[in-house]
Amino acid sequence: MSLVVGITGGIGSGKSAVTERFQRLGITVVDADIAARIIVEPGGAALAAIADHFGQDVMAADGTLDRAALRQRVFANEGQRHWLERLTHPLIGQEISRQLAAADSPYSILSSPLLLETQQKGLVDCVVVVDVDEQTQLQRATLRDGNSEEQIRRIMAAQMPRQQRLALADIVIDNSKSLVELDSVVSELHKEFLQRAEASTKPSPG
Repeated sequence: MSLVVGITGGIGSGKSAVTERFQRLGITVVDADIAARIIVEPGGAALAAIADHFGQDVMAADGTLDRAALRQRVFANEGQRHWLERLTHPLIGQEISRQLAAADSPYSILSSPLLLETQQKGLVDCVVVVDVDEQTQLQRATLRDGNSEEQIRRIMAAQMPRQQRLALADIVIDNSKSLVELDSVVSELHKEFLQRAEASTKPSPG
């Protein structure tokens, strides 16, 4: 497998703005949130287990998962959140590994909000943390998701603390600046990752 770059950050940090720029440069981005949606599609074992455990009030009328209803349940109850994680994290990891194995760009990216909290960190060669201050996280996430500030704070509390996440980063992207500056940062990182990927595929001498 070629070089895999992990991109993570707290809710509202702007991971998508970063990964979209890498995609425009022709790089395969595997999104853990999309993998999480795939594993709970109708007909799958995960969805049936979730419906059995939480009941029909987390199911939409068309038989799909009501993700907003489930989110409210699990972020209001830590025990329920842990139950859901034990069910879904291994399945999400399998789906991510399948997609990474199929990637055909010079290097690939795994974008995941829980990269550092789960076994997913073992799938990447380099950790990039997209960072903004917590007030910016709150503002961006409430505007984007339409959730209350209280709900966003619950999600933030369930994620790794900002300083701990930064301490585990190989590279930090300060995403509090303009999109033009973000373009420049991503362009430079793309060059660096291409060089790393090329170096990692060269046969060792001897």
